[in-house]
Amino acid sequence: MITQEQLQELLSYDSQGKPVLSIYLDTDSTSEPIDTIKLRVRGMLKEAQLKQVEEVQAVEQYLDTSYDWSKPGLAMFANHDGTFFRAYPSAINFRNRVRTGPRPYVKPLANLLDHFAHYGVILVDKVGARFFEYHLGELVATEGYMGEEVQKVKKGRGSSTVGMRGGQGGGRHESEVVQRNMREQAQAAGNFFANRPIRRLFLGGTSETTGQFKELLPKKLQSCLAGTFHMAMTANEHEVRQQTVKLLAKANAEREAKLVETMVGLHAGGGTAVIGLDDTLQAVSDKKVQTLVISDGFRAPGYVDGASGFIVANIARSPLNESELNEVEDVVDLAVSSTITQGGHVEIITENPALEAAGRIGAILRY
Repeated sequence: MITQEQLQELLSYDSQGKPVLSIYLDTDSTSEPIDTIKLRVRGMLKEAQLKQVEEVQAVEQYLDTSYDWSKPGLAMFANHDGTFFRAYPSAINFRNRVRTGPRPYVKPLANLLDHFAHYGVILVDKVGARFFEYHLGELVATEGYMGEEVQKVKKGRGSSTVGMRGGQGGGRHESEVVQRNMREQAQAAGNFFANRPIRRLFLGGTSETTGQFKELLPKKLQSCLAGTFHMAMTANEHEVRQQTVKLLAKANAEREAKLVETMVGLHAGGGTAVIGLDDTLQAVSDKKVQTLVISDGFRAPGYVDGASGFIVANIARSPLNESELNEVEDVVDLAVSSTITQGGHVEIITENPALEAAGRIGAILRY
């Protein structure tokens, strides 16, 4: 599991101008055989036309001898002589891609850390609840709570029990027991998530129980509620994880659309936002960027001043002479690295027509 510290290590890695291989893979061995995945990786490495064999050998050796294939995603980084190699398995799969450049290509990892970090799930019914904490698609902690059995009176047949624990139901009205159980479940949820840094919360159960339960949650948990879904309390953890990853992707898509709308609107109104490559690179160079927004796959050549970190795509916009700048294959990746180093956020967005029309890149500024 990648950490922010490991991402920073990649950002600060100095290759001394030598090429660095970055490769992202969908390694879901439940969808296709491992040998097929390995064959595809060899094809990707061949298409990259790498001049050194050490980085290819490092990747292939890791897949053959070290990778356990339990994760559906994998990111690897290797330098030209094999002295630097990093591999980060992921519970979230990546789109297959390979890049070479003077520094590790980190945009997909930044995207993973932004979209899938620290989220929670609650499954609830009339008797009990289960709580899950996830980070980057992996289960971090889980806990359960069981309340009092719910007694249902059947006409002419006495009472029947719904639940899993011996109760004192007798003549108690069903709705009173259910309400008490849910209040206690909500309190238990608050206790479970109290010191956990979740950013989004998903609630599973029937439409009736989730509708009642979410109103009883502490305000802090209500504020990060991102969606509800139908699922039985007896569902296994794999089902919970698979369903909520899909919901998280949907919630992220909705959030991304609103983010682009906000950025374009701020720019149109003369506010704290820029769009287009030239103005965005200027904002990055001026250290003004709060959130950098990029279309997935967008690349552009340009120039950088290594001493100041000044980045430019259009040499006519540079206060420096071309002889003072170093030519680079991708200034967009440099903009990502600089933004993260400066403490800003990066959003990589797929298939958004408004962002495409805005030049595939923009930023919301700090000031």
